[in-house]
Amino acid sequence: MRILHTKPAEDGFYMPAEFAPHEGCLMIWPERADSWQYGAYAARKAFVRVIETIADSEKMTVFCSARQYDNARAQLSPRVRVAVLETDDAWARDIGPTFVVNGAGERRGVDWGFNAWGGIYPDCLRDAAAARRMCDLLDDDCYDLRGFICEGGSLHVDGEGTALVTEACLLNENRNPALDRAGIERVLCGALGVSKVIWLPRGIYQDETDEHVDNICAFVAPGEVVLAWTDDESDPQHALSAASLAALEAAVDAKGRKIKVHKLPLPAPVRITAEECEGLDRCEGEPTRTPGERLAASYVNFYIANGAVVMPAFGDPMDEKAQSILQGLFPTRKVVPIPARDILIGGGNIHCITQQIPRV
Repeated sequence: MRILHTKPAEDGFYMPAEFAPHEGCLMIWPERADSWQYGAYAARKAFVRVIETIADSEKMTVFCSARQYDNARAQLSPRVRVAVLETDDAWARDIGPTFVVNGAGERRGVDWGFNAWGGIYPDCLRDAAAARRMCDLLDDDCYDLRGFICEGGSLHVDGEGTALVTEACLLNENRNPALDRAGIERVLCGALGVSKVIWLPRGIYQDETDEHVDNICAFVAPGEVVLAWTDDESDPQHALSAASLAALEAAVDAKGRKIKVHKLPLPAPVRITAEECEGLDRCEGEPTRTPGERLAASYVNFYIANGAVVMPAFGDPMDEKAQSILQGLFPTRKVVPIPARDILIGGGNIHCITQQIPRV
């Protein structure tokens, strides 16, 4: 593995869309006690369902700590590769490399700077070092972009020159305060090989990532997105989704196309219970969650595998409607709903715990 100090776009590399073919997917085995309640046993069951569903159509690699290796290996099928890599938590999307490819059949990783979502969590040194170690395992060269703070969940691309981001996250002073919007766009264009950045004002209400785009809006095809939506004007989310809808309706992509928006309904507000809170260790002496706290539940936080769309489900009547909408948008893939409350309690969902490796 070489560490590169140029920019991907300068070298002819770009980030492909998630719906493009994958070689595989990276995930991390959960164990952090202030993220995953009651020893992470319920979370691991949900993770295993996600892992095995993705493994039906692409190669799965699961990283874990040395002390959890035997446990992870025993719970996962032989087709899943398990490798020891020490991390602080299990958010592969945000701490893993963003992969870029070129037309010559080469793939490289992008190693962004990571500061634990603006410093909301301590002890992120192992997470910050994870991306290039993952690249080393995959024998992919790695671009050093550690000078720019960015998480994978704050980005979506269409593979044809357009990126989606949120102002709430990337313009937050806890990320890159020395850069204005134009400066951030220059970095993204150089790193992702895009020429157009569409900025959505906000994300999902009370999303502790400062409202990552992957929880509110995602490309499903060039020129087409799904947007998390509620018709309930009394819900604080309504104004946030409406602002994003207005931004999308006013935008064109890098090819000059108007964006077609498919509204994906939200479940009823999901709130953590006192019992669930009691199962979480404290973080620096403070409770990680409080009873009744609203969690950032969204069906948009799905993963597009080669043969499936792995969708979070919440035991809500809207589960079936969201699945039906996504099935219509992905007719060549099977939409697989997986109960995801035990993932959501950790602070994210299925897209947040996965990172695709594009096929070259």
